[in-house]
Amino acid sequence: MKLLTLAALTCALIAPLAGTASAETAAYPVKNPKLTDNALYEAGALPTTTCAEPRVKRNDRKLARAYIDAVVDCLNTTWGQHLTNAGLPFEPAKVRHVSRIPKNYCGFDPSKNDSQSRYCETNGTLFFQVGKDWLDDPYDLWLLETTAFMYGYHVQELVGIYPAYDALKYGKKAEGYEQDRREYLQLECLAGTFVKSIWPMENRKSSDWNYFLNLVTGDRRGEEPTAGKAATIRAWIKRGFATGDPASCNTWKAPSSQVR
Repeated sequence: MKLLTLAALTCALIAPLAGTASAETAAYPVKNPKLTDNALYEAGALPTTTCAEPRVKRNDRKLARAYIDAVVDCLNTTWGQHLTNAGLPFEPAKVRHVSRIPKNYCGFDPSKNDSQSRYCETNGTLFFQVGKDWLDDPYDLWLLETTAFMYGYHVQELVGIYPAYDALKYGKKAEGYEQDRREYLQLECLAGTFVKSIWPMENRKSSDWNYFLNLVTGDRRGEEPTAGKAATIRAWIKRGFATGDPASCNTWKAPSSQVR
Protein backbone atom coordinates (compact mmCIF):
# COMPACT_ATOMS: atom_id res chain seq x y z
CA MET A 1 0.00 0.00 0.00
CA LYS A 2 1.07 3.62 -0.27
CA LEU A 3 0.41 6.61 1.92
CA LEU A 4 -0.71 9.18 -0.59
CA THR A 5 0.99 12.48 -1.05
CA LEU A 6 1.13 11.88 -4.81
CA ALA A 7 -1.75 10.53 -6.29
CA ALA A 8 -6.79 9.07 -6.25
CA LEU A 9 -15.88 5.23 -3.43
CA THR A 10 -18.46 5.28 -1.65
CA CYS A 11 -22.05 5.06 -2.85
CA ALA A 12 -23.08 7.39 -0.05
CA LEU A 13 -23.76 11.05 -0.71
CA ILE A 14 -20.59 13.11 -0.90
CA ALA A 15 -20.38 16.21 1.26
CA PRO A 16 -19.60 19.38 -0.73
CA LEU A 17 -16.29 21.13 -0.36
CA ALA A 18 -16.21 23.76 2.34
CA GLY A 19 -17.07 27.24 1.13
CA THR A 20 -18.58 28.35 -2.15
CA ALA A 21 -17.15 30.29 -5.03
CA SER A 22 -19.94 32.86 -4.78
CA ALA A 23 -19.26 33.52 -1.11
CA GLU A 24 -15.48 33.67 -1.34
CA THR A 25 -12.78 34.85 -3.66
CA ALA A 26 -9.39 33.38 -4.40
CA ALA A 27 -6.46 34.94 -2.58
CA TYR A 28 -4.54 34.63 -5.82
CA PRO A 29 -7.07 34.47 -8.67
CA VAL A 30 -6.16 32.71 -11.90
CA LYS A 31 -7.33 34.60 -14.98
CA ASN A 32 -6.08 32.50 -17.89
CA PRO A 33 -9.20 31.15 -19.70
CA LYS A 34 -7.25 28.07 -20.83
CA LEU A 35 -7.34 27.12 -17.14
CA THR A 36 -10.58 28.62 -15.87
CA ASP A 37 -12.79 28.08 -18.94
CA ASN A 38 -11.16 25.17 -20.72
CA ALA A 39 -13.26 23.22 -23.21
CA LEU A 40 -12.67 20.12 -21.09
CA TYR A 41 -15.27 21.41 -18.64
CA GLU A 42 -17.92 21.54 -21.37
CA ALA A 43 -17.49 17.97 -22.62
CA GLY A 44 -19.76 16.29 -20.06
CA ALA A 45 -19.20 13.21 -17.91
CA LEU A 46 -16.79 10.47 -18.91
CA PRO A 47 -18.38 7.53 -20.75
CA THR A 48 -19.17 4.45 -18.69
CA THR A 49 -16.77 1.64 -19.53
CA THR A 50 -15.50 -1.63 -18.08
CA CYS A 51 -11.97 -2.05 -16.78
CA ALA A 52 -10.91 -5.46 -15.48
CA GLU A 53 -8.15 -5.52 -12.90
CA PRO A 54 -5.37 -8.02 -13.65
CA ARG A 55 -4.05 -10.18 -10.85
CA VAL A 56 -1.37 -8.73 -8.59
CA LYS A 57 0.83 -10.44 -6.06
CA ARG A 58 2.96 -9.17 -3.20
CA ASN A 59 6.58 -8.52 -4.25
CA ASP A 60 5.86 -9.39 -7.89
CA ARG A 61 7.08 -6.45 -9.98
CA LYS A 62 6.14 -8.10 -13.28
CA LEU A 63 2.48 -8.42 -12.28
CA ALA A 64 2.39 -4.87 -10.89
CA ARG A 65 3.75 -3.50 -14.17
CA ALA A 66 1.20 -5.52 -16.13
CA TYR A 67 -1.53 -4.09 -13.87
CA ILE A 68 -0.40 -0.54 -14.62
CA ASP A 69 -0.27 -1.28 -18.35
CA ALA A 70 -3.83 -2.62 -18.28
CA VAL A 71 -5.11 0.44 -16.42
CA VAL A 72 -3.41 2.76 -18.92
CA ASP A 73 -5.14 0.83 -21.72
CA CYS A 74 -8.46 1.51 -19.97
CA LEU A 75 -7.54 5.17 -19.53
CA ASN A 76 -6.64 5.50 -23.20
CA THR A 77 -9.99 3.97 -24.15
CA THR A 78 -12.05 6.13 -21.81
CA TRP A 79 -10.30 9.45 -22.34
CA GLY A 80 -9.82 8.77 -26.05
CA GLN A 81 -13.55 8.30 -26.56
CA HIS A 82 -14.38 11.29 -24.35
CA LEU A 83 -11.99 13.81 -25.87
CA THR A 84 -12.57 12.67 -29.46
CA ASN A 85 -16.35 12.93 -29.09
CA ALA A 86 -15.92 16.44 -27.73
CA GLY A 87 -13.75 17.48 -30.66
CA LEU A 88 -10.70 17.81 -28.44
CA PRO A 89 -7.22 16.54 -29.35
CA PHE A 90 -6.22 13.06 -28.29
CA GLU A 91 -3.18 10.83 -28.56
CA PRO A 92 -2.86 7.69 -26.41
CA ALA A 93 -0.36 7.89 -23.61
CA LYS A 94 2.61 5.55 -23.66
CA VAL A 95 4.13 3.72 -20.69
CA ARG A 96 7.75 3.05 -19.85
CA HIS A 97 8.79 0.98 -16.84
CA VAL A 98 12.27 1.70 -15.48
CA SER A 99 14.39 0.48 -12.60
CA ARG A 100 15.26 4.12 -11.86
CA ILE A 101 13.63 7.29 -13.15
CA PRO A 102 16.27 8.87 -15.41
CA LYS A 103 17.82 12.13 -14.22
CA ASN A 104 17.68 15.17 -16.48
CA TYR A 105 15.53 13.35 -19.02
CA CYS A 106 12.55 15.49 -20.02
CA GLY A 107 13.42 17.77 -17.12
CA PHE A 108 13.01 14.97 -14.56
CA ASP A 109 14.30 15.59 -11.06
CA PRO A 110 13.67 12.20 -9.43
CA SER A 111 13.40 11.87 -5.68
CA LYS A 112 15.17 9.22 -3.61
CA ASN A 113 11.91 7.33 -3.13
CA ASP A 114 11.99 3.62 -3.85
CA SER A 115 8.84 3.93 -6.00
CA GLN A 116 7.80 6.94 -8.05
CA SER A 117 6.33 8.07 -11.35
CA ARG A 118 6.76 10.92 -13.82
CA TYR A 119 5.14 12.19 -17.01
CA CYS A 120 7.07 13.48 -20.02
CA GLU A 121 4.93 15.95 -21.94
CA THR A 122 7.27 16.07 -24.93
CA ASN A 123 6.51 12.47 -25.93
CA GLY A 124 3.37 11.66 -23.93
CA THR A 125 5.04 8.95 -21.87
CA LEU A 126 4.29 7.86 -18.31
CA PHE A 127 7.36 6.58 -16.46
CA PHE A 128 6.89 4.17 -13.55
CA GLN A 129 9.55 3.09 -11.10
CA VAL A 130 7.86 0.27 -9.18
CA GLY A 131 9.86 -0.46 -6.05
CA LYS A 132 9.52 -2.52 -2.91
CA ASP A 133 7.20 -0.12 -1.08
CA TRP A 134 4.57 -0.28 -3.85
CA LEU A 135 4.93 -4.06 -3.99
CA ASP A 136 4.57 -4.66 -0.26
CA ASP A 137 0.75 -4.63 -0.37
CA PRO A 138 -0.53 -4.09 -3.94
CA TYR A 139 -4.05 -5.40 -3.38
CA ASP A 140 -5.83 -2.13 -2.61
CA LEU A 141 -6.90 0.44 -5.22
CA TRP A 142 -3.77 2.51 -4.85
CA LEU A 143 -2.10 1.43 -8.09
CA LEU A 144 -5.32 2.07 -10.00
CA GLU A 145 -5.85 5.60 -8.68
CA THR A 146 -2.17 6.51 -8.89
CA THR A 147 -2.07 5.48 -12.54
CA ALA A 148 -5.24 7.49 -13.22
CA PHE A 149 -3.71 10.46 -11.37
CA MET A 150 -0.57 10.34 -13.50
CA TYR A 151 -2.66 10.01 -16.67
CA GLY A 152 -4.27 13.29 -15.69
CA TYR A 153 -1.01 15.02 -16.64
CA HIS A 154 -1.48 13.65 -20.14
CA VAL A 155 -5.05 14.96 -20.28
CA GLN A 156 -3.94 18.37 -19.03
CA GLU A 157 -1.25 18.47 -21.70
CA LEU A 158 -3.64 17.48 -24.50
CA VAL A 159 -6.22 20.16 -23.69
CA GLY A 160 -3.72 22.93 -22.96
CA ILE A 161 -4.12 23.09 -19.19
CA TYR A 162 -0.61 22.03 -18.27
CA PRO A 163 1.16 24.45 -20.65
CA ALA A 164 -1.02 27.30 -19.37
CA TYR A 165 -0.27 26.36 -15.76
CA ASP A 166 3.44 26.09 -16.51
CA ALA A 167 3.39 29.63 -17.95
CA LEU A 168 1.60 31.23 -14.98
CA LYS A 169 3.39 34.10 -13.29
CA TYR A 170 3.35 34.65 -9.56
CA GLY A 171 4.64 37.12 -7.03
CA LYS A 172 4.89 35.77 -3.51
CA LYS A 173 5.86 32.15 -2.92
CA ALA A 174 2.40 31.61 -1.42
CA GLU A 175 0.84 32.42 -4.79
CA GLY A 176 3.09 29.93 -6.58
CA TYR A 177 2.25 27.24 -4.03
CA GLU A 178 -1.48 27.87 -4.47
CA GLN A 179 -1.11 27.49 -8.24
CA ASP A 180 0.74 24.20 -7.69
CA ARG A 181 -2.04 22.93 -5.44
CA ARG A 182 -4.72 23.88 -7.96
CA GLU A 183 -2.94 21.84 -10.61
CA TYR A 184 -2.26 18.90 -8.29
CA LEU A 185 -5.79 18.78 -6.89
CA GLN A 186 -7.25 18.83 -10.38
CA LEU A 187 -5.25 15.69 -11.14
CA GLU A 188 -6.72 13.98 -8.07
CA CYS A 189 -10.22 15.02 -9.10
CA LEU A 190 -9.76 13.79 -12.66
CA ALA A 191 -8.61 10.45 -11.27
CA GLY A 192 -11.85 10.32 -9.31
CA THR A 193 -13.89 10.91 -12.47
CA PHE A 194 -12.17 8.00 -14.18
CA VAL A 195 -12.80 5.62 -11.28
CA LYS A 196 -16.46 6.66 -11.37
CA SER A 197 -16.62 5.81 -15.08
CA ILE A 198 -15.54 2.20 -14.43
CA TRP A 199 -17.35 1.67 -11.11
CA PRO A 200 -18.63 -0.71 -9.86
CA MET A 201 -15.74 -3.03 -10.63
CA GLU A 202 -15.81 -6.79 -10.46
CA ASN A 203 -14.83 -8.15 -7.04
CA ARG A 204 -14.68 -4.62 -5.56
CA LYS A 205 -16.82 -3.19 -2.77
CA SER A 206 -17.31 0.31 -1.42
CA SER A 207 -15.21 -0.72 1.59
CA ASP A 208 -12.21 -1.09 -0.75
CA TRP A 209 -12.55 2.53 -1.80
CA ASN A 210 -13.02 3.69 1.79
CA TYR A 211 -9.83 1.87 2.72
CA PHE A 212 -7.99 3.59 -0.11
CA LEU A 213 -9.25 7.02 0.95
CA ASN A 214 -7.91 6.41 4.45
CA LEU A 215 -4.42 6.07 2.97
CA VAL A 216 -4.47 9.61 1.60
CA THR A 217 -2.11 12.07 3.27
CA GLY A 218 -1.34 15.68 2.47
CA ASP A 219 1.58 18.06 2.71
CA ARG A 220 3.91 17.19 5.56
CA ARG A 221 5.37 19.65 8.02
CA GLY A 222 8.57 21.14 6.67
CA GLU A 223 7.75 20.33 3.03
CA GLU A 224 6.67 22.78 0.36
CA PRO A 225 2.83 23.03 0.44
CA THR A 226 2.20 21.95 -3.14
CA ALA A 227 -0.44 19.23 -2.69
CA GLY A 228 -2.80 20.39 0.05
CA LYS A 229 -4.12 18.96 3.29
CA ALA A 230 -5.27 15.36 3.39
CA ALA A 231 -8.89 16.45 3.84
CA THR A 232 -8.62 18.73 0.82
CA ILE A 233 -7.20 15.99 -1.37
CA ARG A 234 -9.91 13.56 -0.28
CA ALA A 235 -12.59 16.16 -0.98
CA TRP A 236 -11.46 16.64 -4.58
CA ILE A 237 -11.14 12.90 -5.21
CA LYS A 238 -14.64 12.40 -3.84
CA ARG A 239 -15.94 15.31 -5.87
CA GLY A 240 -14.64 13.77 -9.09
CA PHE A 241 -16.09 10.40 -8.20
CA ALA A 242 -19.46 11.85 -7.21
CA THR A 243 -19.97 13.47 -10.62
CA GLY A 244 -17.77 11.56 -13.05
CA ASP A 245 -17.54 14.90 -14.85
CA PRO A 246 -14.30 16.88 -15.36
CA ALA A 247 -16.39 20.06 -15.04
CA SER A 248 -16.42 19.41 -11.29
CA CYS A 249 -12.61 19.49 -11.32
CA ASN A 250 -12.22 23.18 -12.14
CA THR A 251 -9.84 23.94 -9.29
CA TRP A 252 -8.76 27.13 -11.06
CA LYS A 253 -11.99 28.89 -10.18
CA ALA A 254 -12.29 27.47 -6.67
CA PRO A 255 -11.89 29.79 -3.67
CA SER A 256 -8.61 29.53 -1.81
CA SER A 257 -10.27 27.71 1.10
CA GLN A 258 -10.88 24.73 -1.19
CA VAL A 259 -7.26 24.36 -2.31
CA ARG A 260 -5.39 24.55 0.99
